[in-house]
Amino acid sequence: MNSQKTNKLKIINDPIYGFITIPNSLIFDIIEHPYFQRLRRVTQMGLSSMVYPGANHTRFHHAIGCMHLMQKAVYILRNKNVAISDEEANALYVAILLHDIGHGAFSHALEHSIVNGVSHEEISLKFMRVLNDEFDGQLSLAIQIFEGKYHREFLYQLISSQLDIDRLDYLKRDSFYTGVTEGNISSDRLIAMMNVVNDELVIEQKGIYSVEKFIIARRLMYWQVYLHKTGLVAENTLVNVLKRAKELATKGVDLPAGSALKHFLYNPITESNFTNKTLKIFSELDDYDVMSAIKEWVHHEDFVLSSLAKMIIHRNLLKIEMQDEPFTEKYKNEIYKKISENKGIEKEDLNYFVLSSKIKHQAYNTNKPIKIYTKKGKLKDIAKASDQLNLKALSKPVIKYYLCYPKKTSLI
Repeated sequence: MNSQKTNKLKIINDPIYGFITIPNSLIFDIIEHPYFQRLRRVTQMGLSSMVYPGANHTRFHHAIGCMHLMQKAVYILRNKNVAISDEEANALYVAILLHDIGHGAFSHALEHSIVNGVSHEEISLKFMRVLNDEFDGQLSLAIQIFEGKYHREFLYQLISSQLDIDRLDYLKRDSFYTGVTEGNISSDRLIAMMNVVNDELVIEQKGIYSVEKFIIARRLMYWQVYLHKTGLVAENTLVNVLKRAKELATKGVDLPAGSALKHFLYNPITESNFTNKTLKIFSELDDYDVMSAIKEWVHHEDFVLSSLAKMIIHRNLLKIEMQDEPFTEKYKNEIYKKISENKGIEKEDLNYFVLSSKIKHQAYNTNKPIKIYTKKGKLKDIAKASDQLNLKALSKPVIKYYLCYPKKTSLI
């Protein structure tokens, strides 16, 4: 008898959905793969835990949750006589499981600093292709659906649309872990109301209020959580500390860091030179590497690097002002002048400490509408089908401008 035989149909206990089943041995083997296990060491929400201490959940949690919701969606659609073959169902599970596998440490921070030549979506595809080779082509259909190249449009919409499985999990999950109850959508109800008409993913009319709540919840979660002003400062500081490290590394300054992080600091990373070898190194880079390096950089002789590192480690962040109109050049120049005089920061280094930018969010995009399937058999955009006037308002992008600069105690 082979003592090495593993039970591959395991059950995972999730705090939100309860027991999640792994549907087959291929999915089990993908989850067990080191590339996927790395997601246990990448937080879902970057540095949001500096604002919401409970927000320490990982991309691993989210990916498993998405797979669970996708199983529900397939079950519901099949019950409504939507033909989904076992091969297509499995491809959906694989595609949603791996949709975020290319995210770097702290989710978006690396993309804006040291791995800025390649997007996380492109890296996800690279991972999928390498895994496809390892699993003898069993991921081919999943990749086709993920890229939107499969002939059945609704399968792609389940992976990526305004009401996709990804959003149904992260809103509910992030709401749970932050404690921000406004984001708590009814993903079960939304999935139960799904249907397919003319190869399009639609929501039946009786699900209209759940969709309204989903769009409003998304808006509240963005402004209250994802774009929270303290979270923005923390994220920008993290990006800047990595940018400064990259700048110093380019000049040949020695920086303490793990080997994977060092590779990305000391080598220019572009789409053309991001080989499978680079991917392997990327797969060894996670939040732990970045945070342990930043802890070391607190003691570095470079004033900018050590100051930014201290801000993160001691959570002594920059001050932030936010408003609906752009800040005037006059006001920004006054801030620049005050900071350089009081803090003695060199002119060329000021941009690391005084940040001015804008954030934009659109809760609902009418260009890619969520379609409501009426009882009379018609398809209507939710913005037109809803009697909620505010849904039309939510389809307008909201822009806010912010300015960050050191408080009196920010630079230790």
